[in-house]
Amino acid sequence: MGARGGLLLWLQLCALTRAAYKAWIPNTDFDDAANWSQNRTPCAGGAVAFPADKLVSVLVRQGHAISDMLLPLDGELVLASGAEFSASDTGSHPDCSAGAPALFRDPDRFSWHDPHLWRSGDEARGLFFVDADRVPCRHDDVVFPSDGFRAGLAGAVRVRSVSALGRTFTRAEDLAAFLASRAGRLRFHGPGALSVGAEACADPSGCVCGNAEAQPWICAALLQPLGGRCPPAACHDALRPQGQCCDLCGAIVSLTHGPAFDLERYRARLLDTFLASPQYQGLQVAVSKVPRSLQLREADTEIQVVLAETGPETGGAARLARALLADVAEHGEALGVLAAAVRESGAPVGGGSAAGLVGGAVAAALLLALLALLAAVLLLRRAGRLRWSWREQAAPAPAGAPLGFHNPVFDAAASKERPPARPPSLALKADTAGTSHSYFVNPLFAGAESEA
Repeated sequence: MGARGGLLLWLQLCALTRAAYKAWIPNTDFDDAANWSQNRTPCAGGAVAFPADKLVSVLVRQGHAISDMLLPLDGELVLASGAEFSASDTGSHPDCSAGAPALFRDPDRFSWHDPHLWRSGDEARGLFFVDADRVPCRHDDVVFPSDGFRAGLAGAVRVRSVSALGRTFTRAEDLAAFLASRAGRLRFHGPGALSVGAEACADPSGCVCGNAEAQPWICAALLQPLGGRCPPAACHDALRPQGQCCDLCGAIVSLTHGPAFDLERYRARLLDTFLASPQYQGLQVAVSKVPRSLQLREADTEIQVVLAETGPETGGAARLARALLADVAEHGEALGVLAAAVRESGAPVGGGSAAGLVGGAVAAALLLALLALLAAVLLLRRAGRLRWSWREQAAPAPAGAPLGFHNPVFDAAASKERPPARPPSLALKADTAGTSHSYFVNPLFAGAESEA
């Protein structure tokens, strides 16, 4: 069985066992246009140059006619079946310019911690992963291309297994020997350390990803094309979920789970029961287990459900969050959910601009009207058409006369202390102090409160 066949078999086994895996996307193939400076492969009869000081393994799948080739000081060209290089005269190929040669891009530009460079086996329409979970977690199986690739490591990285060049490494000593070999040094570089040996996630409620310490590297790689800064969120009081590098608009539902909770079953429920509805189109959902916040110490972990608004319409995340609260109140015991809390982002940034302009115009119009009225009064006074005089000071009231009037609101009988009102139900909390609202529902008490 070839290397490619072994990789496909490994992916099929991962799918059958529901094992989480992440696959490395970029490669160092000669025939991939993204690896060349002009975003196209060298034309026939053109000159080719590789970075002189870079260590790289390049896979060649097709035949190429070139006029010149500048090779690196160390590296290799792996020729697949049917691939070849032949010499060609530049003048016989008018589509090749006589200028600089085609440059193979820096193979060290790919970082392990870049979320853009990984593809998850759990991808589905309507689902996304927070940035830290897009990079391999400690319980994941990691799959690399069968031949040409190069990944940069920073910090300590530990995963369940690594598949590369048709081999699968599950023991730390075997992977260490591969990384020290020439084949390993051609494909992995950097000051980081890669190891395997973590157990697969056997908890039906899910496992924490374990990339909290690596998140600074993850965010730095993610935001490098943007100059290291997050784009501004399109709403007030934006939210930043655990594991996310930048703020987003929508809602976060935090679930306190019991031993009966099943993460995959709940994720499927979100897709089939809620996201399939037309009213929630344009929403994306991320479901993961995260460490519980320091303010709540009843359990070590909780389930974070992120509802992100990606379309121009707003308000769908808030509606879906309230629907999930109602779902927990009705089916929480069957789902293994003990309690739920919600946080929502504020209004869209541009939502209050029109109202502000209208309010400002009304205030300005009222001010002008008052100034005009004052000016008219002064003119009439000066012309003698308007007169006024001060009324004499009122004489003091005779002794014994009443000094006011009777108000039954403050009557002695009416002012007796009333019993305190019954406090509102704790099954649903709303924070109305600002534009960001939070709610809490506990299905264990929902039935008792409805009977009271």
